[in-house]
Amino acid sequence: MTSARRQRVPYFDRPKHPHDWRFWVGGLGRVLIVLGLLMFGFVGYQLWGTGLQTAQAQNDLESAWEQKLASTSTSSSLPAQSTTTTGVPGSLDPAAPTTLAPTTTLPVAPSGPAVPSGEVVGRIKIPSIGVDWFVVEGTGHGDLKKGPGHFRESVMPGQLGNAAVAGHRTTYGAPFGDLDGVKVGDRITFETVLGVYTYEVTGMEIVSPDDYVKVVPTLDPTIATLTLATCHPEYTARERLVVYSQLVPEESGQLYQPPTATVPPTEGTLPGEGTLPSEGTLPSPDGTTPLDGTAPIDTAPIDSAPATTVPAVVEEEPIEDSFSQGWFDDSAAWPHVLGWALVLGLVAVGAYFVGRRLRRLWVCFAAGVVPFLIVLYFFYENVNRLLPPGL
Repeated sequence: MTSARRQRVPYFDRPKHPHDWRFWVGGLGRVLIVLGLLMFGFVGYQLWGTGLQTAQAQNDLESAWEQKLASTSTSSSLPAQSTTTTGVPGSLDPAAPTTLAPTTTLPVAPSGPAVPSGEVVGRIKIPSIGVDWFVVEGTGHGDLKKGPGHFRESVMPGQLGNAAVAGHRTTYGAPFGDLDGVKVGDRITFETVLGVYTYEVTGMEIVSPDDYVKVVPTLDPTIATLTLATCHPEYTARERLVVYSQLVPEESGQLYQPPTATVPPTEGTLPGEGTLPSEGTLPSPDGTTPLDGTAPIDTAPIDSAPATTVPAVVEEEPIEDSFSQGWFDDSAAWPHVLGWALVLGLVAVGAYFVGRRLRRLWVCFAAGVVPFLIVLYFFYENVNRLLPPGL
């Protein structure tokens, strides 16, 4: 054994193999093995590597959120809304009267400059599934890389109407990875600069991507609701998982009216428009079936009336599905993909020649592994731009 080791010829001193069929078959096999390892590495990048930049973004958002709270005169320490108010909009108390108090009894939320996309707007917690994330404004691909995103077409949590938030199910830290584990009655808290608001889960629904946009508009401007959305099932974007919840006034801060908007007559086409929800239930997007399956909904139409000014969200344009981007939609990624692929090849070739010069194969790996992995990360990041983001 000792004699065999002494007679072992170093890799770079071995005679070259003849370029016969075995040479080409062996070369093809090595190429396929390398491609397989690269694909395996890309799967790891998708599942865990994307979470690295999201974790860094969440750290930055935490600092920005603390600064925002410190610079705001109203904060999460606002007193809870009184539970003795008759007919509080969105009350979950079965004993509360069915006649809602006029919305004019509530203050209008302070208005200010629109929050830019990607900046923090609040913090969402779902204790039952361990969710604790900072939420950004906007639901574009770049926004959701930082964490859950608030649909700018919807009202903010803590305001009358429907607030909607989307988040990834698998990649980029998977903020809503366990969203299918929530149950009716679970609590969702959302901290804003105006206070902390608690919502009770009222139902869950799986819809097609075409129906996904129906969860964003306000169905009833007299109650405060929160809708969460993500892809379904895990690792695919075939469907959308939607969780509905309703404000618990006695566990929340001051409720506000959103900036006023003109609502069209009841002949409009918004989902559920022209119907009254049963007390304590949240209608499904078709406006006919309560999601908790308890009591039927009164489908008697509301008397038609001219347009009135009430707090509501009106959708004038189709809502973009954050997870609907297809293959190769980001054509601007191609130059970056090709560029990083070229650098990747140069690193591999450079490491090979370093090892060849020193006549040691292990030197190739020692010299190239660190720069290769760094360049590979950026290569994967740009390849990921060519794939559908709905995970």
